[in-house]
Amino acid sequence: MESNRTKDSGTLQYDWFFSDDQSECVVHERYRNSEALLEHTAKLGETMDAIFATSSVSGEILGTPSPELMKALEGSDVRIYSPYQSI
Repeated sequence: MESNRTKDSGTLQYDWFFSDDQSECVVHERYRNSEALLEHTAKLGETMDAIFATSSVSGEILGTPSPELMKALEGSDVRIYSPYQSI
């Protein structure tokens, strides 16, 4: 969390939610744009390696990823949901 507060320039929201027995966690993240998400993931290196080695991870993107982000997501199980309606 401290890294996100001090080193990420485009992180808008970063919240963790645990189940009552703490066996599952949902992380809700919002970024200014695709580049901010790429910046965030580039800084996590070893931390992400440890998470993927010890956890089952899935992801969803809500929005329109840039071509660079789409390339970075190739081969991943991240699902993309395109905008439809909002207020």
